[in-house]
Amino acid sequence: MKAGIHPENYRAVAFKDMSNGETFITKSTVNTKEEIEIDGAKYPLVKLEISNTSHPFYTGKVKLVDTAGRVDKFRNRYGDRKKK
Repeated sequence: MKAGIHPENYRAVAFKDMSNGETFITKSTVNTKEEIEIDGAKYPLVKLEISNTSHPFYTGKVKLVDTAGRVDKFRNRYGDRKKK
């Protein structure tokens, strides 16, 4: 890595998913005012609304929406605007 171009505050940070209470630790430079204690160590805390543990796509609870044919339906309804 090149010296002098990377942030100085790169450290371990705890991210907490507020929808299900899941917490994970990773390195980040994010600024935060809150802390959390995990296994006897204190980490800066970032609260998330959604993460991979609660997102429908990653949990398998996603509802598939059939988008096939939407463009064709639009063109049939409104026609091709370029032709005049």
